Amino acid sequence: MKEAIEQFIFNHFGFLPPELIVVLISALPIVELRVGIPAAHQLGLSYWEALLYGIGGNLLPILPILLLFQPISKWFLRFKLYKRFYDWLYNRTMKKSDKVEKFGAIGLILFTAVPLPTTGAYSASLAAILFFIPFRYAFLAIATGVVIAGVGVASLMYSVF
Repeated sequence: MKEAIEQFIFNHFGFLPPELIVVLISALPIVELRVGIPAAHQLGLSYWEALLYGIGGNLLPILPILLLFQPISKWFLRFKLYKRFYDWLYNRTMKKSDKVEKFGAIGLILFTAVPLPTTGAYSASLAAILFFIPFRYAFLAIATGVVIAGVGVASLMYSVF
């Protein structure tokens, strides 16, 4: 699925500057910077450029999610289809968030820093909301985790390939 998303972006948005493509890929849920940084490498960007644009793109959606998810969800929960989606999302996040529940903001760093599927900035943002972690701590913890994940992915990508 990651390859299909990456290929779609290259085919349909190839006219954009490579830096913007990396930011867009890194801002997408599921793939985040785990695909954005390898795409930067493929596009010929340097290690530092890949890191900067990958981390920047991955941080873009965090602020709106932390600030707007709860009020928007409260309104949308009136609809049956959204209620099913919300319940699925809640259960999925709760299954993966044992570290967050146990360690709070430190758990968010660990949860975000591990560049595996279903972990990352999106899931950590939702976990922070569900566990009522204050905005300031949540944002700093998630941003720290994104930086750690970005350095790990970029170091692996640029040293191996």
